[in-house]
Amino acid sequence: MSVKQLFDLGGRVAIVTGGSRGLGLQIAEALGEMGARVALTARKKNELDEAVAHLAKQGIEASAWACDIGKRETIVPVAEAILARYGKVDVLVNNAGTTWGAPAEDHPLEAWDKLVNVNLTGPFVLTQYVAKHAMIPAKYGRIVNVASIAGLMGQDTRIVRTIAYNATKGAMVNFTRALAAEWGAHGITVNAICPGFFPSKMTKGTLETTGELIRDWTPTKRLGGDEDLKGLAVLLASDASRHITGQAIAVDGGATVI
Repeated sequence: MSVKQLFDLGGRVAIVTGGSRGLGLQIAEALGEMGARVALTARKKNELDEAVAHLAKQGIEASAWACDIGKRETIVPVAEAILARYGKVDVLVNNAGTTWGAPAEDHPLEAWDKLVNVNLTGPFVLTQYVAKHAMIPAKYGRIVNVASIAGLMGQDTRIVRTIAYNATKGAMVNFTRALAAEWGAHGITVNAICPGFFPSKMTKGTLETTGELIRDWTPTKRLGGDEDLKGLAVLLASDASRHITGQAIAVDGGATVI
């Protein structure tokens, strides 16, 4: 196969959770540009419809599926409907997530539960269904989990205090490793992207108060940009990564090497 063929996603079907905006929409753009048909999920139907229209202007075929990943009972019906529409799912990007800032000693238990549901349990429920009903029968699959550098390290308390976020993203990193070990025999690769600080709705407040500190702390002296996840997302979703699995790859301007 040529290099272009290795990266080609023509004919592939991809689910991107949290795909209506931010990093999820950027990943959807990348997969769609390489030929994938993209099913976007998120909580708000109006934002999903805007994302689908945005992708259509780029010539990307996409569909919208309202789903609250934090409510496990809503996940399987949506996954069933997506599989019924497309007949297969080749790529699953578990991008949807949330955060909560508070000192560990004062972190609300209800907020802890919310983050566990959204960042860990929901992705497991969806991944389990997609693997069992689509990828394992097909003997093929690419699972890309969007974790965080917060799952690889502690946090500088001058920037954030996010114990539940760190814990759930750390769990997602090992979720990735464990599934890679278990499902490799089925032709499924499972990898994690660990972004550093990117401008988004989730990081807006942090960047407004400590953005200069974050830039100074980062070896490249910049935040993540609109194009910085796209290449890696395509790599991990394509046949170019068929011998890469169980990896957690930081996209952080070198922040985690300090």
